[in-house]
Amino acid sequence: MLDTERVGEPLRHLESRILLAEARRAVPEAFDSQGRLLSPVAGKWVQPPAWFNAVSPIDGSVLAELPLLGAAQVATGVEQAAAEFAPWAARRLDDRARVVAEAVVLLHAHRDLLVRILAWDIGKTLPTASNDVDRCLAGIAWYLEQMDRMIDGRKPLGLVSNIASWNYPFSVLLLNVLVQSLAGNSVIAKIPTQGGGVSLTLAFALLRRAGLPVSLVGGRGRDLSEALVGHPRIAGVAFIGGRANGGEVHRRLRETDKRYALEMEGVNAYAITHFTDWDGLGEQIRKGFDFGKQRCTAYTRWVVEKSLVPKFVRTYVDTVSALRVGNPVLGAHVDFGPLISPSKAEELRALIAEAAKQGTQVLHQGMLAEDAFTARQERGAYLPPVLLFGIPRDSELYLREPFGPVDILVSVDSEEELLREANVSNGALVASVATDDPELARRIAKRLHAFKVGINALRSRGDREESFGGRGGSWAGAFVGGTHLVRAFTDGPHPMEGNWPA
Repeated sequence: MLDTERVGEPLRHLESRILLAEARRAVPEAFDSQGRLLSPVAGKWVQPPAWFNAVSPIDGSVLAELPLLGAAQVATGVEQAAAEFAPWAARRLDDRARVVAEAVVLLHAHRDLLVRILAWDIGKTLPTASNDVDRCLAGIAWYLEQMDRMIDGRKPLGLVSNIASWNYPFSVLLLNVLVQSLAGNSVIAKIPTQGGGVSLTLAFALLRRAGLPVSLVGGRGRDLSEALVGHPRIAGVAFIGGRANGGEVHRRLRETDKRYALEMEGVNAYAITHFTDWDGLGEQIRKGFDFGKQRCTAYTRWVVEKSLVPKFVRTYVDTVSALRVGNPVLGAHVDFGPLISPSKAEELRALIAEAAKQGTQVLHQGMLAEDAFTARQERGAYLPPVLLFGIPRDSELYLREPFGPVDILVSVDSEEELLREANVSNGALVASVATDDPELARRIAKRLHAFKVGINALRSRGDREESFGGRGGSWAGAFVGGTHLVRAFTDGPHPMEGNWPA
């Protein structure tokens, strides 16, 4: 009889190897003779001096080897990618749209493979991986229909550089790349260091087959920053990441005439006062755990009127206790899988432990779903939901986005205190207020320092025509989304909305 507990773990590794073999058959040009991935740069596949392991957070297995290019190689790549701009920009919009449409056909043809590799790449469940890929495909289909009116009277910039976080490589990064190229730019992007590089390399290979002027390079951020941000042939920069790195990119760009759109983290707060719809809030709390709160629009700070704290805690615990955390590709139902790496999970565990030593109360500590793992599987990247109360003001968790399923509850006695605690991070991408009083809701919403504010509802990035940006330190440069994304990386008579130094 087959001992499934004994072979379960090797079978999981076998699945990831089978996926990589499928990828090699689909795009053999993307691999060297030893099965290592190469970098597509200006129509050529570049051999790096070294590789780094793409480790799946699902079980710690090595999914593939990704290229580790040096600074000089990437600088040369920028020159080559910039040379693709003029002939591409000279083509008519309908001709460029035809090429983009051909790329979309190829992406659709390999959609299931992209979804499965993406799940292993960054630990998404198959439904959330499907959503990421499908939002990209639906999004570019919409831009193909709307680009005529959005680009009227505008001209492309040149070579646009994309440096993005790992969490939404298709619906954010790849969609941006497709729209920027449709608008007439050539494009270069960096493989996110923490994950997503395998699925993205496959996607870029398909875009190159169609004839799009797009390049993808892999390497350490500190080594590639000069080429991807400071190089004189870079005409625009789209950045998605943390405030520290984003602030450094902004410092460099604001002294130049380059176009930029920089999305940075902020603590997204949900303020609750004079409120009774706890069933409705429970549904929002559950929805908010999408991808383990590893998203820029995750709500992790709950600012609650003191008299409502017991009802909030009861609603939160009842809702979150039903969430299942486990291996997202095993077949058992789970709501979310691992964080992006064991080191990220360990960082959050250490911050929780330190806060507890300082008197923080752990109001809820979730459990992993034991039946949602293979025998002896590596679990270092898995962290179930945690709710903390009474967090010290000098704790990192008090002031910054945890980027994981760690929620902070803050009790307040007045409207002014509620606003102060909700606005703790000097600007955010989204915020919400829950209250039964419409006038109070409008008054509080106007004073929340977020780009988008929901009333009795979560807010998200949005798709297609909906604009997206940030307030305060959460954003710098042009806003994006719909017409804003096109204007951000083209020149023309229309004003650009954004968060500028002035």
